[in-house]
Amino acid sequence: MSILIGVDAGGTRTVAVVSDGAREMGRASGRAGAVRPGRALSSAGAIAATVRAALIPASLLRGDILVVGAAGVGREEEQGQLRDALRLEALAERVVVTTDLAIALRDAFEGGPGIVLLAGTGSVAVARLADGSVRRQGGHGWQMGDEGSGYAIARAGLVAAGRAHDGREAPTLLLERLIDATRSRSFDDMVRWSVSAGTGEVAGLAPAVLTAAEEGDPVAKGIVEGAGRDLARHAERLVEYFEGRGRIQVACGGGLLDHALYRQAVLDALEPVKRVTPSADHLDPVRGALAMAAELRT
Repeated sequence: MSILIGVDAGGTRTVAVVSDGAREMGRASGRAGAVRPGRALSSAGAIAATVRAALIPASLLRGDILVVGAAGVGREEEQGQLRDALRLEALAERVVVTTDLAIALRDAFEGGPGIVLLAGTGSVAVARLADGSVRRQGGHGWQMGDEGSGYAIARAGLVAAGRAHDGREAPTLLLERLIDATRSRSFDDMVRWSVSAGTGEVAGLAPAVLTAAEEGDPVAKGIVEGAGRDLARHAERLVEYFEGRGRIQVACGGGLLDHALYRQAVLDALEPVKRVTPSADHLDPVRGALAMAAELRT
């Protein structure tokens, strides 16, 4: 029996699962493990802490095969740096590092074709075609892209709150909700908070925007619906790479898309896209990492 460990390391959180190949023996969530240039050691520390938390219920200290799908390792240089750092953590005999997109595609479609939309702190879309080739849209980071992401939704909420405060746009619940979410005492405090806030901290405000939308705030609802359309456009562009006229499965995943309201906004935006059939299955990329680990058993 081999002990398999699968990890999904994103910009919002890291999820690790321990399995014997037949059943899940332990699962844990921890802090973000996405890799930034030159920060592989920090990412490895976050991943290792989450893996060790998942090993505890299984009464294990390490596994046999560890497969990590991480955001930010699209280049071999970052993959190698993270792999080397994780080997020093002695979590498993064999360590494999791949992208978060690879494990998402593996969970959604095994080896078949389809499109995956991922939205958490950032956003990205990837398609695997019938010939096995891969095409990608978005994922350019918070400065150049990440449309439909938690960061994009939260920043739009902050902008709307600022405009409402100035009287340049309609009043919105977002002003009060975001002051509370940032633990500010006033609007001016929130302005000071925003100046020094990191990408992840800003993205962490997305649930407050979603809550305001659920409460019926029209400004928040407009932000959420607009973000859903932005994310759906990624899939619309990827459809053009598929030959023929057959239907194309689209799977949605990422922490932001676990929220029912936002998931529905994305599904509504996908409805008019030709040839697209959204998958009803819940995407859990860490399962894709485990499936890859299982394939590596000798």
